[in-house]
Amino acid sequence: MLANARRLAVNALLKIDADNAYSNITLNNVLKNSDATDADKALATALFYGVLDRRITLDYVLNSLMKTPFKKVNYFTAEVLRVGLYQIMYMDRIPNSAAVDEAVKMVKRSKESRNSGFVNAVLRNAIRSEKLLPEGDTVKDLSVIYSCPEWIVNDFIKDYGKENTISLLKETLKPAPLNIRVNTTKISTDDLCERLNKAGVQNTKCDFDGAITLAGVGIDKMPLYKEGYFYVQDLSSQKAASILAPTPNERVLDMCAAPGGKTFTMACLMENKGEIVASDIHPHRVGLIGEGAKRLGLGIIKPVSADATKFDNTLGVFDAVLCDVPCSGLGIIRRKPDIKYKKVDDFSELEGIQYDILQNAANYVKKGGRLLYSTCTLRKAENEEVVNKFLNKNKEFILEYIHTFLPHIDGTDGFFTALIKKR
Repeated sequence: MLANARRLAVNALLKIDADNAYSNITLNNVLKNSDATDADKALATALFYGVLDRRITLDYVLNSLMKTPFKKVNYFTAEVLRVGLYQIMYMDRIPNSAAVDEAVKMVKRSKESRNSGFVNAVLRNAIRSEKLLPEGDTVKDLSVIYSCPEWIVNDFIKDYGKENTISLLKETLKPAPLNIRVNTTKISTDDLCERLNKAGVQNTKCDFDGAITLAGVGIDKMPLYKEGYFYVQDLSSQKAASILAPTPNERVLDMCAAPGGKTFTMACLMENKGEIVASDIHPHRVGLIGEGAKRLGLGIIKPVSADATKFDNTLGVFDAVLCDVPCSGLGIIRRKPDIKYKKVDDFSELEGIQYDILQNAANYVKKGGRLLYSTCTLRKAENEEVVNKFLNKNKEFILEYIHTFLPHIDGTDGFFTALIKKR
């Protein structure tokens, strides 16, 4: 069983490296096309995300254990070494001997069989070594210890200071909770908790009204999910929608809305009365909003395909506009660790796009109305700096509230919100 799970993890990791694909889609495709047992799939998933999460740390350690630079090791052998070392360093339930033996067997059965002795030697060297990681707090040390690229560590220190950065980096390596939002147009929070208990689903009511944390379970096949009693949404996104605070019978615009979580939360806050225009530039993602709204029975949602950077005067004006812009995603790296391995240059045009969307969003806000700018990143260059630039150029708008949700402080994903009012 274990060897099959390890091979699935290695195959998925190889596809990530080769195609630069999304981690969740890649893993789902690999698992879907296998005949693995549920136990195999669970272990493969743990190994896959564990290696992605800790890749910088693993590569540093492997490089220190061999004479040949690790970057010169063949691709398959390199992934087997990462998977083997991850088990040795971070999975107490798996004996070190099993991690080594299964790694060696995998390589022996591959086209790189000549490397089996090399794999055996490196992993056994790791077991014998007393000190694998640096103990300082330089940017390079923190990058290795918390498996985060130096440019991100630098950005976090610049924006939040070293102490906050260390706490933040520790939090990014912890498992993310599975939070759901109650569809309060159909059921109360207490009643849903009771029905989840009867279905054998472990759950905990959150301090934030309408939010529940579930134990790690698959929800897609749950009758309560299919019947529209809840949807998945992190607490930070739930709170962002409540900061905009839409009320029944208002007219609301949700820009860049797909897949629709905040749209659904606003519809519930509005008691399914009024109108929400939910727009996205990608037609297939607009379809996801429609499907979700239908499942939840939220009839006030009107999904449309639109470019958020371009004004559409046919939409009219709104009491409230939610402007959740594309961003670097550095607030959700505990959920999507592959984001960490993008280069800073990949984000070079983001602030310009974000500002253009915010500037366009302002055109839809009626006098006395409100606008919420939000991102799931923690970079101030994409958050406070964009908002300040907008406010400096648009004197008819004033800042009413601003908050950055930090995982180690707020217990949520990293998220930024700025509530702006039109005079």
